[in-house]
Amino acid sequence: MTRKLFGTDGVRGHANVHPMTAETVLRLGAAAGRYFRRDGSVAHRVVIGKDTRLSGYMFENALTAGFTSTGMNVLLLGPVPTPAVGLLVRSMRADVGVMISASHNPHEDNGIKFFGPDGFKLSDDAEAEIEAIMGGEIAPSVAANIGRAKRIDDGLFRYVERIKSTFPADLTLDGLKVVVDCANGAGYRAAPQVLWELGAEVIPVGVAPDGTNINDGCGSTNTGLAVETVVANNADVGICLDGDADRVMIIDENGQVADGDQIMGLFAARWANDGRLAGNTLVATVMSNLGLERYLDGKGVSLTRTSVGDRYVVEAMRQGGFNLGGEQSGHIVMTDYATTGDGLLAGLQFLAEMKRTLKPASDLRQAFEPVPQLLKNVRYDASSQPLETTQVKSAIADAESQLEGTGRLLIRKSGTEPLIRVMAECEDETLLHKVVDAIVAEVENAA
Repeated sequence: MTRKLFGTDGVRGHANVHPMTAETVLRLGAAAGRYFRRDGSVAHRVVIGKDTRLSGYMFENALTAGFTSTGMNVLLLGPVPTPAVGLLVRSMRADVGVMISASHNPHEDNGIKFFGPDGFKLSDDAEAEIEAIMGGEIAPSVAANIGRAKRIDDGLFRYVERIKSTFPADLTLDGLKVVVDCANGAGYRAAPQVLWELGAEVIPVGVAPDGTNINDGCGSTNTGLAVETVVANNADVGICLDGDADRVMIIDENGQVADGDQIMGLFAARWANDGRLAGNTLVATVMSNLGLERYLDGKGVSLTRTSVGDRYVVEAMRQGGFNLGGEQSGHIVMTDYATTGDGLLAGLQFLAEMKRTLKPASDLRQAFEPVPQLLKNVRYDASSQPLETTQVKSAIADAESQLEGTGRLLIRKSGTEPLIRVMAECEDETLLHKVVDAIVAEVENAA
């Protein structure tokens, strides 16, 4: 079964433009409700969270109407981090969880992510089945079985307590000055509260969401504000989250940024040394730096690569019995604690390492020397196929020939935006820029 509506991380697009319209999302909720009520029984429940986008109100109501029309009872969490949905769908014994968010995208976009009753994101096959149901007649419930909706006021509190419990019981954050950038997104309340309750002096930024400023000049994809704040306040460390708080970037006291690869390298080495890295393996995607792979090899740790998308990382982790994985973009997945990437959780683990070793963030920020890597994005018309043109194929083949034995090339379509991502790694930076620019030029011409 194929998927057209779902991408690498649920359904995503421009708000009020297909597929992210109220009508489509209502139908999506009804199809998901019918999928999870296939046994025909009653008393099924769905947990719905959202980030701080203005369009979240519209989609929350549309999903509620869709789910209740098929007999599902809806539990509304309001603005919470994505990992809170993965946590609460299990603790509340729900059949499905939904997060309304477009993650790191601008406020004009929004998306729908589904979690199964085990707290993990749905498989490709499950999403394909829901999409197939949308294509046919969706049987509504009889009037007596229409679902109810209830707002859960303490969902955020439950998440806060769970996250605090992952921090080592013998440590506190006393004496640490921490900048936390919440991207004006879903973590704007939880993150400062957790850090403060654990003893840190907290300097929050990106904590004034207005519906349209999520990820705007802040957060994990725009670290400049946090860097300036860390340096200006002589802070010990900065934690940058994205719009739904499932990604993180770490900033040391000098304003230098650590991406997901560096954070995973630090954690993998520590866990392997402590004998707690399951299978002595880290799971990452094809985007992770070659330097990470070399570093882990030197530590006797294996690296398993997957397709881009934290859901594929998690699938590989579950299949292999591994407990640590993630993406260069900042998704850090620790299945000992959570079912999906959690930026705040990863940030706390970094702070715990600072406290445990008594080392500054600058000593922990760079686990390995990265191989020079260049990534450029080309926006294209979704109806076109620029990667299928003869000129683009020829440019890619030429680049692969030039990089053979010295680097690697990765070309892919984004699963969340109409972008073609052109990435290469090579020790020779002149060659690196040459091959990437050549491909980008041809893709732009074709697009």
